[in-house]
Amino acid sequence: VQLVESGGGMVQPGGSLRLSCAASGFTFSSYDMSWVRQAPGKGPEWVSDINTSGGRTYYADAVKGRFTISRDNAKNTLYLQMNSLKPEDTALYYCARGAKGEGSWGQGTQVAVAS
Repeated sequence: VQLVESGGGMVQPGGSLRLSCAASGFTFSSYDMSWVRQAPGKGPEWVSDINTSGGRTYYADAVKGRFTISRDNAKNTLYLQMNSLKPEDTALYYCARGAKGEGSWGQGTQVAVAS
């Protein structure tokens, strides 16, 4: 299992970023996928889930209405579109195989929101 996140960076409050997660080593289309984040000095926080087809998505209250999870099974890639970013969204963002971050994680991509 290999999961490689990208797309992080530094952005001002109110800005947007799109994270990607390239998956390999398993049948991507057969697994629910999720995003999890970890802010400095805090424990992991579940962000969002998506089912195998992409037809069902779930979000933590903290990001609902601002973040959108999606996937492209033909490209073995998971996405997280993040809009209206807030300083409290600053964290290391991980994609995970399986729902609720319960499976293998990637190495993470850093998101920093500051003015």
